[in-house]
Amino acid sequence: MEYRIEKDSMGEIRVPADKLWGAQTQRSFENFRIGTEKIPPEMVTVFAYLKKAAALTNKELGVVTPERADAIVQACDDILAGKLDGNFPLSVWMTGSGTQFNMNINEVVAHRAVQILKERGMEETVHPNDHVNHSQSSNDTFPTGLHMAGVLLIEQQLFPAMDRLYEALHEKEVAFKDIVKIGRTHLQDATPLTLGQEFSGWARMIQRDKEMLTRGVDFLRDLAMGGTAVGTGINCPEGYDVRFAEIVSQLTGTAFHTAPNKFQSLTSKDELVVVHGMLKALACDLMKIANDVRWLSSGPRCGIGELFIPENEPGSSIMPSKVNPTQCEAVTMVAVQVMGNDAAMGFAASQGNFELNVFMPVIAYNLIQSIRLLSDVMDSFRSHCVTGIRPNLARIDYNLHQSLILVTGLVPVVGYDKACLIAKKAAKEGLTLREAALQSGWVTAQQFDAHMDPAKLAGVK
Repeated sequence: MEYRIEKDSMGEIRVPADKLWGAQTQRSFENFRIGTEKIPPEMVTVFAYLKKAAALTNKELGVVTPERADAIVQACDDILAGKLDGNFPLSVWMTGSGTQFNMNINEVVAHRAVQILKERGMEETVHPNDHVNHSQSSNDTFPTGLHMAGVLLIEQQLFPAMDRLYEALHEKEVAFKDIVKIGRTHLQDATPLTLGQEFSGWARMIQRDKEMLTRGVDFLRDLAMGGTAVGTGINCPEGYDVRFAEIVSQLTGTAFHTAPNKFQSLTSKDELVVVHGMLKALACDLMKIANDVRWLSSGPRCGIGELFIPENEPGSSIMPSKVNPTQCEAVTMVAVQVMGNDAAMGFAASQGNFELNVFMPVIAYNLIQSIRLLSDVMDSFRSHCVTGIRPNLARIDYNLHQSLILVTGLVPVVGYDKACLIAKKAAKEGLTLREAALQSGWVTAQQFDAHMDPAKLAGVK
């Protein structure tokens, strides 16, 4: 491998000749060989928008020359177009402020900007700190990037996946609206409902989670940019924070605002904890839906067996014909990971000292992983499971009419205690509920038929 020599305030260091990063990136790359987790590529994308907006703001305020600012903007566009992939190698496990990642972006953008200026016939320098990072500090860029990543990924990836899953569940709700089945509470028989009503509960969970997340995302629209090192805005021109938020809103197509108190926005990660808590709520609902589906499809002969789910792949290396609820299992594993991530988010947010939180790279990693996993698993679950779910009508009808809890319909006629005795008599003597009720003498055949229609008990007649 060929190398070139880069310099910074600490001296010289060798950098791979085919890479655009500089000395500070190389030092971080060498000093933090910890694990395999890298700063997520989504943060690279967000920082490209951030640095582009910063350059345009600096140009407008006259603190960076138009030539340099325009070259920085084009370099950022190259990142957004994927032309500079492979230049962002840093580990999550670095300084807790994310300084080296900020400098990684600054150095790559600066080197590319110099190339762009040369292509335009200009021999201008572009310094990673003096120009690309002008009016900024890692201490306000990384918090800003975290908020931008949360908003953009939730709006662009998570919400569409949630909408698609909701629609798939709602379609089943409508299709199954007339299928009456036995309900279950405490894993025991309960009063009837329709399969459509059961699906409607699942669909509403997704819809409700989106309503909560929509409110939560608004907390992330406040940006720390303009606070620079400790929140005072040192070395930042007046009006920079407001104008930056306006420009980054235009570039991303979604609304951002400058945070009203930069001291809070640098050191507190409370908004991110709130939003990730909402992601955890979504994970909890997905866990519940997936577990319900695999319970209801359990069997095929020795379980509940009321649903048929798609048979996507063989389920066993030793048991022929076995098929497992693998999509449900993927959902539940993602849910567990998100719940673990939420614990990490809470711990990380609680550990800021004085003017800065220094757990931001791990916050970025967990936040982005949770959004990515939830988005992907909802699409997978929808396309490979939910859309192919079919009711086992024979099993549903058998279970419905086997249940003794239908006797609840007789409570208005005979009262709770006598209804209990009727059910116990049916169970003990192997009778149907109708036979036991009529033998008791407390209920006429007409009363029984009027009060024991399962569809009526389910509220659909």
